[in-house]
Amino acid sequence: MTRGKHVQRNDFVKPRAQDSSRCQALDKKEAFYYIRFEEEIAMPRVPRAEVFDPDQVCILHLIQRCVRRSFLTGVDPVSGKDFSFRREWIRARMERLASVFAIDVLSYAILSNHIHIVARNRPDVVKTWSNEQIALRWLRIFPGCHTDEFLGDPTESQVSALAGNQERIDLIRRRLSDFSWFMKALCEPIARVANRQDKVTGHFWEGRFKAQAITDEAGLLACSIYVDLNPIRAAMATSPEQAVNTSAYDRIQASKGAKIDSSATELVAMPTQEAGRLRRTLTPESLRNRKTESKKRRGTSMACDAWLSPLPLNERVPVGPQASKFGVRASDKGFLSMSLSDYVTLLRWVAVNAMKTGKKVIPKDLQPVLRGMQLDGEILCDMVKNFKKYFGRGSAAGMSSSMKEHAASRNRHFIPGQRAIVN
Repeated sequence: MTRGKHVQRNDFVKPRAQDSSRCQALDKKEAFYYIRFEEEIAMPRVPRAEVFDPDQVCILHLIQRCVRRSFLTGVDPVSGKDFSFRREWIRARMERLASVFAIDVLSYAILSNHIHIVARNRPDVVKTWSNEQIALRWLRIFPGCHTDEFLGDPTESQVSALAGNQERIDLIRRRLSDFSWFMKALCEPIARVANRQDKVTGHFWEGRFKAQAITDEAGLLACSIYVDLNPIRAAMATSPEQAVNTSAYDRIQASKGAKIDSSATELVAMPTQEAGRLRRTLTPESLRNRKTESKKRRGTSMACDAWLSPLPLNERVPVGPQASKFGVRASDKGFLSMSLSDYVTLLRWVAVNAMKTGKKVIPKDLQPVLRGMQLDGEILCDMVKNFKKYFGRGSAAGMSSSMKEHAASRNRHFIPGQRAIVN
């Protein structure tokens, strides 16, 4: 039976001789009634364990859509209500989680009814954190049902108690580099606040997020450009400089000196004595208000892209975790073998040439960079323009050779999109 399809009575027909191979019996009492599959059978979702492993460094393209693709983070064409302010909720929440989880946010785009995130997990960075750091980071996001929760900050006694439970710490350490827990911590609070604001119940997001493994640097470059140009493709902007709520916009603004108030978490526990004093002197209502205010707290100003992973990959730095020095992101490691200025130039060029027909000539100063990735202007524009067509049904994206290796490592012979870009 087709996954997720509702069977109507009209679907029950008597089999003909030529249809017998395409029919499946449903009821033993009425063996002559069958379902005839006139449509292509939907393929089951690839198990998450085959897409990524929290214990291994990997890069994923994550997609999360609003329920029924409604414009719950944009201007609703039916009601006329403008929910665009929720995009800043999502961006600020991502920034907060980037300072806690061992996950680098490489690129992102927040649109009217879905979000794109290109992220890299860092289990090697988690290993450098002490038990106390693991406990403090976890309690910042998942405080639990404790009386101290009303204080808005984890106390030293809470951190010490959790840090002393080694079995629990080992489990949390793994979760802090897990994409599933990152997306859970991102999407669930947004859904709760939005439902409370709209005075409704039920699903805000369509379902579990979709995950695609990026198998090589060419696929990573094409995916990053595809994500950054999504608002232009959706006619929400005409250039990367106007595409608000994207990583490209943040990086361009940061290069001009723009700053924002930090939403990063303060990785400092409240002293136990101070917590006791607040509980003795404040009323329950005041404690709840303090908790609410702590969620709105903002830190010192920083560059717009300070919480994002640096774009240029510095090959001179020794291989290693490269944990963040300032605590606003997991690590200071880049992800592309090009400078920010080259990436922005390439982004503008693709935005103009992707939809054009005919030969596409890449700027001369960018040709050596793309040549190292076995790319040229034609292939790059084709990958960006048809990214969803080539890789939308699959669990990976990249060049043919690397996708073939990825499929073999997952004990599969083929992944949809594997033959799309042959190098």
